[in-house]
Amino acid sequence: MYHVILFLRYFYNFVTYNFTTIKTVVKDTFFRKKALLNAGGKLIDLSIPQVMGIINLTPDSFFAGSRKQGVAEALQMADKMLDEGATFLDLGAYSSRPGAEDVSVQEETDRLLPVVKAIAKNFPDAVLSIDTFRSAVAEAAIKAGGHIINDISGGQLDAEMFTTVARLQVPYILMHMKGNPRTMNQQAQYDDVFAEVYDYFAAKHHELKQLGVHDVIIDPGFGFAKKREQSYALMNRLQDFNLLQLPILAGVSRKTMIHGLLGITAAEALNGTTALNTIALTKGANILRVHDVKEAVEAVKIWEMCQ
Repeated sequence: MYHVILFLRYFYNFVTYNFTTIKTVVKDTFFRKKALLNAGGKLIDLSIPQVMGIINLTPDSFFAGSRKQGVAEALQMADKMLDEGATFLDLGAYSSRPGAEDVSVQEETDRLLPVVKAIAKNFPDAVLSIDTFRSAVAEAAIKAGGHIINDISGGQLDAEMFTTVARLQVPYILMHMKGNPRTMNQQAQYDDVFAEVYDYFAAKHHELKQLGVHDVIIDPGFGFAKKREQSYALMNRLQDFNLLQLPILAGVSRKTMIHGLLGITAAEALNGTTALNTIALTKGANILRVHDVKEAVEAVKIWEMCQ
């Protein structure tokens, strides 16, 4: 009877988007999230939060410290991040910062594939996430040694992405964004940002399930087509996404929502990033996508001791 009452109570909250007591439900087994990820035969337990290190193979990503030109620099960064405790390495060759210039499929592929192959060869235990919204780039990178597709557009910028993920049978990081990196800042308009993002995830996840995609991770897309206040509104209700029973990725590292609020630069935003990552962990984040692996791993260890 207790579980029946709980279900009715939270079903009412679910349909009205009023999740004031979600924490109790998350701890109840009825609403337990999927916690085991299969990435190329590597089973990863996401019930313990994991860290994803960012390696940008671009000359213009917003944080200069993440830019690595060529295979040698990327291998050096991969070695450092893995040594510091990263479970995943996220490799991207197309800058998604607001207003970033477009690059061709060929240029993105030429930047990305040599690094994917080199890291897969030199660090065979590393789990490689491929940050691209293009299905052709994603497929080539998976065949070169990648394991996960991280799509900022949620399939909206390439109609073939979902079917490609289903055919490759790889985990998929589903992010929320409107427009594209050049137009998204003009599309940050919502009646209720949480409700819209939640509905987006529910609909997209249903579509992916119908295609046979088994491992989906959701990313609210902090800063992507979202003003600072909207990003913080999503962080404030991050735990409410647990009702989808999907792992949550929090990507806030050194973003404008931190350094813009504090009146500092991205280079000075490590302390704010650690603070916000810790808040994300308390609200159910399973993966922290970061530029600074050591500090994120330490935040996870401290959070674990408080459980």
